[in-house]
Amino acid sequence: MKRVELLAPAGDLEKLKYAIIYGADAVYIGGQVFGLRAAAKNFSFEDMKEGIAFAHERGKRVFLTLNIIPHNEDMHYLEKYIDDIKDLGLDAVILSDPGTFMFVKQHAPELEVHLSTQANNTNFMSANFWHTQGVKRVILARELSFDEISEIRAKTPPTLELESFIHGAMCISYSGRCLMSNYMAGRDANRGACAQPCRWEYNLVEKTRPGEYFPVEETEDGTFFFNSKDLCMIHAIPDLIKSGLDSLKIEGRMKTIYYVASIVRAYRKAIDTFYADPEHYVFNPEWFEELQKVSHREFTTGFYEHKPTHEDQLYTTSSYVRTHDFIGVVKAYDDTTGMATIEQRNNFKVGDAIEIIGPDYFHASHTVEVMYDEKGDAISVAPHAKQIIRIPLGFKVEPHYMLRMPVSDK
Repeated sequence: MKRVELLAPAGDLEKLKYAIIYGADAVYIGGQVFGLRAAAKNFSFEDMKEGIAFAHERGKRVFLTLNIIPHNEDMHYLEKYIDDIKDLGLDAVILSDPGTFMFVKQHAPELEVHLSTQANNTNFMSANFWHTQGVKRVILARELSFDEISEIRAKTPPTLELESFIHGAMCISYSGRCLMSNYMAGRDANRGACAQPCRWEYNLVEKTRPGEYFPVEETEDGTFFFNSKDLCMIHAIPDLIKSGLDSLKIEGRMKTIYYVASIVRAYRKAIDTFYADPEHYVFNPEWFEELQKVSHREFTTGFYEHKPTHEDQLYTTSSYVRTHDFIGVVKAYDDTTGMATIEQRNNFKVGDAIEIIGPDYFHASHTVEVMYDEKGDAISVAPHAKQIIRIPLGFKVEPHYMLRMPVSDK
């Protein structure tokens, strides 16, 4: 059985490494231009080289986003950018604009091309058209059901790969093609600078009474008309695979390394469990519980199982649910002393009950009884960003393991 690809977001070089270490088969990244996440740190050319080498050494792949909807001014520096990236060893570029596609095929025909979800591909005829033009993979629009995906798979050649988003934020606009941010904040979502006005709180104004604002309240906090719940499909791994998808994509290039690692490892475990014994596959609720330990909104299945209703919108708040804080990463471990070297990412102290997670297990609990600074002096709290500390543990850990702590215990 051909195995489905687990595709993870990587907003910078550190996130790329953690995504791969925690189980991603491939990552998608953005450069300094032409990607739809301008606010992410993104990748310099040197970072791209290092990230591609890191991935390829581990048999993983790297895709670069070129998926803005460009204006004339953007096209003026496209040629130099393509010249700069075409020999880096990228496994594919992701784009949506026909002009950009034509340019890439002419100036870097060796680059594999994936069609972005921004291109709104919702049917098999469109998918076939793009494949005949040279597109290797179509990233399907998010507005498709399982039945529609299965029909597209049945009516397209096996040489065309199909990819779909399975987890992360949902855009209120069709396949993410939104004008709200441009209109309300002067930031063009289709060129990577979305201000997320769909998350804002709104009041109602009646046409003949300008300036009079009528609250439409679900709670005392107001109503958020356009605010979708987050997509989560971990319970439907068999259906996703059986629908014919080649790649399952996680959204989140703006998220933390803790988010990326946690989401990837939960889906990795679910996917691997399915392939180990498809006929006797049983969903483990612990995988979903892990997804809830990262910052998120309430979850929805999007369009996969039915057209969204009011149940798939979040009218009462734009806030995120946060049950755990990410507090550190393991840099080293001494087998002789049992001492772990930790780089702090959030304040914690002696007496705190923490959890340690790694790529191969969900978590181990530990109470911080003592900690030391880099000089070896005992300290009671680690308050400084990226402070290096040492903690004795009763079990072995590896570099890149992570520490987290329930918010209520902080």
